Amino acid sequence: MSLALTIRSMLFLVLPLVFSPTASGEGFLGGPRSKRQVVDLKTRSADLQEAMGAMLGCGGDAESNRVASSAIRSKLRPVWLALPKNKYDRIDWPWLRYMANRYFMQQSSFLLRGLEPTRQVNASHQGAAEILSQQAPALVDMMLDGKSDEHGFSLEDAVAFVATLEQLLLSSEHSLLEQAYRRRSVHQPLSSDGLKQTLESYMVHWMMGDDQFATTMLLNNRTLLEESLPHWQEISDMVEGTIKSMDFQRARAPKTGQTPLPRTSGYTFEDAHEAVGQIGKSFSSFWETECQEIKTSLSFMDKAGTGRVRLADFYGANMNGEWRFGESEAYLRELGALDESSPWRGKQVIIPNYLQAASNCIVSRPHYLVCCVNECEGILSEVESFVGAPVASPEDILQLVGNMSNFEDVRANIDRELRQQLMRVADTHGGKVPLHGRLFAQWLHYVFPRECPFPHKAGAAATTTPSEFGDEYYASKDELSKHGAQTIQASEAEDLEWMSQWSEEEELVGDYASQLRAPWEGRRHGFIVGGGLLLTTAALVAAGVKSNAGLSGSSGSFDYRKSHFV
Repeated sequence: MSLALTIRSMLFLVLPLVFSPTASGEGFLGGPRSKRQVVDLKTRSADLQEAMGAMLGCGGDAESNRVASSAIRSKLRPVWLALPKNKYDRIDWPWLRYMANRYFMQQSSFLLRGLEPTRQVNASHQGAAEILSQQAPALVDMMLDGKSDEHGFSLEDAVAFVATLEQLLLSSEHSLLEQAYRRRSVHQPLSSDGLKQTLESYMVHWMMGDDQFATTMLLNNRTLLEESLPHWQEISDMVEGTIKSMDFQRARAPKTGQTPLPRTSGYTFEDAHEAVGQIGKSFSSFWETECQEIKTSLSFMDKAGTGRVRLADFYGANMNGEWRFGESEAYLRELGALDESSPWRGKQVIIPNYLQAASNCIVSRPHYLVCCVNECEGILSEVESFVGAPVASPEDILQLVGNMSNFEDVRANIDRELRQQLMRVADTHGGKVPLHGRLFAQWLHYVFPRECPFPHKAGAAATTTPSEFGDEYYASKDELSKHGAQTIQASEAEDLEWMSQWSEEEELVGDYASQLRAPWEGRRHGFIVGGGLLLTTAALVAAGVKSNAGLSGSSGSFDYRKSHFV
C-alpha cells in the first residue's frame, strides 16, 4: 500500500503567479489565406487572452509576468512543434488540453482534474479543467465555441491558458496561506523563524487536508509531527533553505522597485507567498524518493523484467510486512493497474500504471492531484525533440530509441518482435508512426516496461482516489490471504506471453488529417466505443485504412477529421 493510503492526504504544491496577456502573430505562418483571415485570427487570440487577463486581474509586476510567460513558452514549445496543426497552423482543443496536461506533469507531477488522459473527450464532455469550468465558465464557453473549434489555438493562446490555470490553482489555496500567516502576525512583519513556522504550518495543513483535528494535534506536538509524517525533518530543512535562497536572490538582484531585503527587516505576506511558490516548484521532485522506493520494491519482484508483478507476489509482500501494496483487486482494476490478459502468469500489477495511479498521488485536492513523476515523459520528450514533427518513420524511431536507456541505465532492448510491432503501427498509418497515438504509447510501454504506463483505451481506467472509491479500496484479510497464498507454476509459454496485453486498437489524441492522408479502397470496418469510432489494426490493414478516425456519410467514406479523440 502506498504512502498516500497510510497518511490521509499529503501535498505541498503551489505554482507561481504568472500571466502575460499578449496577442501573438505566432501560428499565422501556415498556408495561403486572405488578409482578413489573418486579422480575424489575431483578433480572436487577442480577445481570448484579454478575457483571461480580465478574469485574473493584476498578477504581479510586468517584468515578473514577462519572465514567467517566457518560461512557460520555452517549456511548451518542444511539444508544440511536435503536434499536428490545422490549416491555420494552430492546434485544436484536444491538443490544447493535452499540452496543458503535459506541462503540469512535466513541471510538477501535477494532474489537473478534467485534463486526465484517462478521460474520454467527445461532444458531451469536452474535457476542460474542472477549476476553469467552475470558476470561469464563460471563458470555457468562449474557448469551446464553434469559432474556436474551427480555427484553433496559437502557441500564445496555450501560454496564456497554462498561465491562467496556474493562477487559478494558486488563488484557490490562497486563504490557507493567509490563515497560516495571520496566526503568526497581523500587523508586523515576520522574523525568519516566524516565516519558517508559518510555512511549516501551511505544509502540515496541506498534508492533512480537511482533517483539522489531526492537523491541530501535529502542530501542537513537534515530536508527534516528526514521528507521524515521513521525512518531516528534511521538509523542514527545505523550508529553511528556501528562505535563505530567497534572501540571497533578493539581495543579489532585487525586483523592479524593490529594495534588498535585510534579514532583520522582517517578512511580509508577499514574501511568504513568494517562498511558497519556490518550494512548490521543487516539492514533487523532493518527494520522488518515496515513489522510487515503491518502484524499487516492485522491480525486485519483477523477475522477468516485464514491468509486471504477479498479484500473488504483490499481496504476498504485504503479508510479509511491506506496509504498501494493499489496494484491493477491484480498485487496482479501476485504476488500470491490473493486467488480466495472461492465463499463465495470472493477474499482474503493472508497475508504471501502479506508480501513476491515484492511490500513490501525494495528495488529492478538489481540483488536482500531485502524483509520482511520470518517467515516460522524459522519454517521449526526447523523441519529440529528435523528430520535431507529429509523425516519424519507424526507422528514425528505432535509431533514436535503440540508443536510449531506462532510468537504471539499461539500454533499450528492441527485439525482433518489437521491431515488427512498430512496423505494423507504421503500416496502419501509411508508413508513418503518429507520436501521440495509443499504439505508439503502447510500443513505448513494452520497450520501457517499468517507466512507460500501459495506455488503456479512453474510459477504461479512472483517476479515482481511495476516498472516492470507498471503503473497499483496501484488500480485506481474506483477499490478501487468498491471492498471497497462490503459487503459479512457471511455463515456457510465459516467454511467449509477455506482450499478451497488446491491443491493436488505435486512438489519436487529436486531428492528424494533414499528416496521414492516403488513398485506399475497399470496405471500412469499425465499431463504436463511447461515442467515437475505434478501429482495429486488422480491420485497418484489411481495408487499406491508414488512421483511426470516424466514419462520415451514408456511403461509409472515411474522414480523418473525425478521429476518436481521447
